[in-house]
Amino acid sequence: MKRRNRIIFHLDMNSFYASVEQAHDPSLKGKPIAIAGNPKERRGILVTCSYEARARGVYTTMSVWEAKRKCPEIILLPPNFERYRIASKAMFDILRSYTELVEPVSIDEGYMDISELDLTMDAITFAESIQQRLIRELDLPSSIGIAPNKFLAKTASNMKKPMGITVLRKREVAEKLWPLPVIEMHGVGESTANKLSNIGIKTIGDLANIPLGIMKEQLGKVGLRLAERANGIDERLVDPTSIFDTKSVGNSTTLPYDETNIKEIDKVLLRLSKKVAARLDSKNLAGRSITIHIRDANWKNKTKSKTMQNRLFEEQQIFLLAKTLFHKTWDGEPIRLLGVTVNNVHDKGEYAEQLSIFNFEEHAKEEPILKLVEQLQEKFGANSIKRGVKVKKKSSLESKTSFSKDFLDDHEKR
Repeated sequence: MKRRNRIIFHLDMNSFYASVEQAHDPSLKGKPIAIAGNPKERRGILVTCSYEARARGVYTTMSVWEAKRKCPEIILLPPNFERYRIASKAMFDILRSYTELVEPVSIDEGYMDISELDLTMDAITFAESIQQRLIRELDLPSSIGIAPNKFLAKTASNMKKPMGITVLRKREVAEKLWPLPVIEMHGVGESTANKLSNIGIKTIGDLANIPLGIMKEQLGKVGLRLAERANGIDERLVDPTSIFDTKSVGNSTTLPYDETNIKEIDKVLLRLSKKVAARLDSKNLAGRSITIHIRDANWKNKTKSKTMQNRLFEEQQIFLLAKTLFHKTWDGEPIRLLGVTVNNVHDKGEYAEQLSIFNFEEHAKEEPILKLVEQLQEKFGANSIKRGVKVKKKSSLESKTSFSKDFLDDHEKR
């Protein structure tokens, strides 16, 4: 039996938080609104804004004071995560009414694989029916990308907003994507774009046609994956459970004002490290590498990473590494934002710690316990006793975000 061609939808809700507020209060429709933090502090950065506000030059991540200068009549609202969570759940429930092959990516976007559905209409008409149902039942606008794989579907959904439906075929990649600057490619950030620029890659087409050996040498596996994407190749499946695979645990904060006092910066790094450690502990996770994120007063971003031989999860260990990386990276510019992330995380029990001169004594103390365990297993069976019992920890407020606490829990209940 011939396998059907893959048909992947990427559905992206348009200005989700702002649209939810307008659906909740119809008097806000047609008006420039924005969701922001505390407008009295510089922490008041716009989380999102309506298309009416965007038409006035307002954009996400703009500061509150600048948004008011651009659009004096803008309506600022505090975030209501419970309201957004309920809307998100309703949106994904609608998508799952068509197929179980729905992969949430974030609170307001996800993939659908409709390849095996027996449709009585073409893919575009089907996408239109989903789009109109979201409007009719939730009063929420969306854009949908249609393609043979996830990368192209994601790219397509960004091509027309709001309320767009875009088809992107693999044979159209050279014509539609290759002329674009490489920074516009999904998966390429500012740092990666700079690295690519240093080896002469300015456009997506440059990336698609560079010898793979150069990409592997410069960026390793990431480089090879980006080169494949630039050629429209993406074999990833739509996986409904992938959202639960934690790959990193991090925390960041925008400072109340541009900071240059190293003692205050260290205090912030300690606070961030404490939150990251608490989240790792609540999930019984440990990582192998750490990354710090720095944004200066001119919005220039820098990151610095370090890979460790042994597992990383303790607060003091995270803080000392973050502090060391910061001091190596910081050029004295005033700091606007700081972040700390532990990467390559896995369950603590999956790690085999390397013995060293520093931890040998700790492991030596456990030797009598290990021998006792072996004796009991020999006498009563291999499964009679195991080293360590994994106890589900009670989550603290520090260990959760609005995303993990509400959004993920909604999907786990299914």
